Parts: sequence; C-alpha cells; structure tokens
Amino acid sequence: MDSIDKLLAELKAEYQEQKPQQQQPKPISAKPMSMQRKSESLIDSLLAEVKADFEQKDLAEKLQRQQEQEQERIRQEQLKAKKLEELKKQAKDWLAKLDPFSSEGLWFERFAEGYPSKLEAAIEYLQTNE
Repeated sequence: MDSIDKLLAELKAEYQEQKPQQQQPKPISAKPMSMQRKSESLIDSLLAEVKADFEQKDLAEKLQRQQEQEQERIRQEQLKAKKLEELKKQAKDWLAKLDPFSSEGLWFERFAEGYPSKLEAAIEYLQTNE
C-alpha cells in the first residue's frame, strides 16, 4: 500500500508542478477558478478510485492466500491421519507376530507399561525405529 500512496503523492506533486508553468494572466472572472477546482476534484476522485481498486485487489489476493494456506493445512492433516492409520495397521501386525516370551517380547511388555495401550506403545516404538 505504501507504493500506491507514494505513486499518488508523485502524481499530485507532478500535477502541482505543471500548474505554475501553465499559468498565464488570468481574467478576473470566476469561471476558470471553478473549472480548475473541478479538474482538481476530478483528479482527486480518479486517484481515490485507483487507490480503492488497488486495495480491493490486495484484499482479494490476501484472501486467496489465506484459502490456499487453509487448504494446505487440511491436506497436511489428512496426510498425517493417513500415515497414522498405516502405522496402526503395521503396529497391529507387529503385535500379532511378537512372541511375548522372546527377549523382544519381554522388553516390549516393560516398554508398554508407560502407555495406555499396547497398540499405542507399538506405534511409538515403530515410529522411532523408522
């Protein structure tokens, strides 16, 4: 937005610089003054319109970026959930194959004591060993 304000200020300054160069002896009538005010008013309204257009475009781009970020966040969550489901399946398979009387089985029993379920312990174990 600073660039828009800067551009508007430059245009206004340029316009005001050109005004003194174009001055000629003015008749005392009120018509030229009112025409000058109208042209200044027209330029000001055009500049305001351009500024509003830029602000609207900036807002639209910001909203689009927010939507894209939200979609990416949702996609990441879906990938995470899918990976967790795959890990649960692997953990169930691993638990089914685990011999509880083997050294690994005995170690796992102690390891699993700190978890709410053996499945959660197996998931953690498999995640750290990937």
